[in-house]
Amino acid sequence: MPKKLFLPTFFIAFSLFSQQNIPQKIDSIRLNEVVLSAKVILGSKFEAKNRTGSAYYISPEEIKRFNYTDVNRTLRSVPGVNVYEEDGFGLRPNISLRGTSPERSSKITLMEDGVLIAPAPYSAPSAYYFPTIARMQAVEVLKGSSQVQYGPYTTGGAINMLSTEVPEDFGIFLNSSYGSFQSGRIHAQLGDSKKNFGYAIEYLNYNSNGFKQLDNGADTGFDKNDLVAKFKVRTNPEAKLGQEFEFKFQYSDETSDETYLGLTQEDFENTPFRRYAGSQVDQMNTEHLQFMGTHILKFNDYFRITTVGYINDFSRNWYKSDFITINGQREGIGTVFNNPENFAPYIDLVRGNTDSGADDAINVRANNRKYLSTGVQTKLDYHWTGENTFHDIEVGLRYHYDEEDRFQWIDDYGITNGIMQLTNAGIPGTNANRISDATAFSSYALYKLKYKNLTLTPGIRYENINLGRRNFGNNDVERTGIDLSERENKVDVFIPGMGFNYNFENISLFGGVHKGFSPPSNQVGEQPEESVNYELGTRFTYGGLTGEIVGFYNDYSNLLGSDLAATGGTGSLDQFNAGEVKVQGLEVLLNYNLLPNSENFVFPLTIGYTYTDTEFLNSFGSENDIWGEVNAGDELPYLSKHQLNATLSFVHEKYEINFNGRFNGAFRTQAGSGAIPENEKVDSNLVLDLGGKYRLGKHIALTANMMNLLDETYAVARVPAGLRPGMPFGFFGGLELRY
Repeated sequence: MPKKLFLPTFFIAFSLFSQQNIPQKIDSIRLNEVVLSAKVILGSKFEAKNRTGSAYYISPEEIKRFNYTDVNRTLRSVPGVNVYEEDGFGLRPNISLRGTSPERSSKITLMEDGVLIAPAPYSAPSAYYFPTIARMQAVEVLKGSSQVQYGPYTTGGAINMLSTEVPEDFGIFLNSSYGSFQSGRIHAQLGDSKKNFGYAIEYLNYNSNGFKQLDNGADTGFDKNDLVAKFKVRTNPEAKLGQEFEFKFQYSDETSDETYLGLTQEDFENTPFRRYAGSQVDQMNTEHLQFMGTHILKFNDYFRITTVGYINDFSRNWYKSDFITINGQREGIGTVFNNPENFAPYIDLVRGNTDSGADDAINVRANNRKYLSTGVQTKLDYHWTGENTFHDIEVGLRYHYDEEDRFQWIDDYGITNGIMQLTNAGIPGTNANRISDATAFSSYALYKLKYKNLTLTPGIRYENINLGRRNFGNNDVERTGIDLSERENKVDVFIPGMGFNYNFENISLFGGVHKGFSPPSNQVGEQPEESVNYELGTRFTYGGLTGEIVGFYNDYSNLLGSDLAATGGTGSLDQFNAGEVKVQGLEVLLNYNLLPNSENFVFPLTIGYTYTDTEFLNSFGSENDIWGEVNAGDELPYLSKHQLNATLSFVHEKYEINFNGRFNGAFRTQAGSGAIPENEKVDSNLVLDLGGKYRLGKHIALTANMMNLLDETYAVARVPAGLRPGMPFGFFGGLELRY
């Protein structure tokens, strides 16, 4: 391709992943609308910029810019997203949208290809499984008004991850890298399409020995595998009734030497990457299997019906130290590390400094659970045009069932000279032996009216949910039912929303109001989480500068907290009433090309800032001290008030360099106000990353990535049991082949 032809094509392609698209006028919104795939929320940056509510589209090029496999790092660029890390690799993220509780991402709607992807979205939504971000083609984040299409969690928003599509032409992709902590990755894709048939096959392996150091020298890393296959058949393009069917198969497994045991403040300051001897047998093992069939009926260019059937099967066993016993007195690791001065002998035992005098000194719980999530959903989309108007009606129905099956036990270990030895193997089912389930019917209707420069999107969602639990008891491991106890909770709710967008020359004004909702647990009579959420924002283009500024206000009438082990609770998942809460904030996104007149280079700068202010409006004592004693005026825990992210790229047709810096403000781990006590504080941090690519030709490129350039030592969490570090400096080099 001649250079003069290559460069415009190259810059157009790059603009798709630069956060700005470098547009000249925002009135490109006046282009004709298209009917999108049922798999997507947005489908493009164009749609994200013209949504009546706040939205963000992370393109394939953005995902590959730093070769991230950590979803936390990928989502940092999105204003309104608040995350706190856990393991340094992003294996189990904690994601909040606009101040929702981030613990295990359990208060947002998570989807892959438009299908709920949490292990049991209604009955046990905590995301102990999270799709690998490195195999995603794009990520869509929807916040604010007019999100009634996606539920059941409507307060903060929805995240939809789009897996690699079946390509229109034959293609092969291979990406391999190796680097610090003996970390390796291999990612391969193969696909093609003919007139009536297409396929795509993808494999990804990501592994590392880990950056933490166990006292006995063992690995602290992980090994993850992903396999995805898609097969598509379709009618001829000229068929009177167009039809398409796609079958998707996905399998993944993970073995990770991860623990809940952190460090005391003193040990963190001296040896932040240490892992105590008492965590040497801790390990997570998971398997995930998905079957998904998508059928599309295209009656004409204005009317189509899409139906999706899905089965997600997930099993996991997180085998980890949970209790410490001295002289017959057993204490949870959260209790011990929250009061290290009072439990010094317990911590010495975990450190391996003292030998156990009993056979049950360290109690390791096998958190063995199986999950099933299955259902069928249908989306009808019909649109038409009139004089100066565009109309679109979207109606969706979903029938869904999910369950969590807990069958847990506790093994006892002694410890001598820092080496743990199994002394008493527990009996499966004697720690937890119950099944929680949910059956849900949901539907929604959304009407989009565009008249000249004004767009309105009124909509309503309906959720009918039956939640139940069968507890067989710890003495009935055969589940005969002799000690069976059952409970049930029902929810029936309408969730309305309304959004608007108005376009002026080079500027638009958008906003809306909608009801926020999160399902309760299966506790009898427990009420759901409810709020009324408002947003108002503007998108603009001025002299090459593009941006978005949004203010939001979430007014909770009933916030629910969850008893999660990940935040220092017992892990029962029982919820408790936190009453009235307000969450308000500001999101800012600015984009500018520093070399607007260059024919050979693109030099885009993107800055994103999020301010989140929270306040409890009533006083209460949270169960199991998860949030501590709460007083009116206190702030919610686990949420940074200030977050700042900046990305600067320098791109030529032969090479590119991408620099990212992110600041995460301090946050508290217990509700409170004023200065954060040191023993309840996770300090702020500034982390810089650098990514580069050099193209040796049309089909081959060299890649290099550096994480945490300044090698800053920082804590990412203080729960459930002590301080845990973020990833130190890491260097990773690789090779990319594409045909």
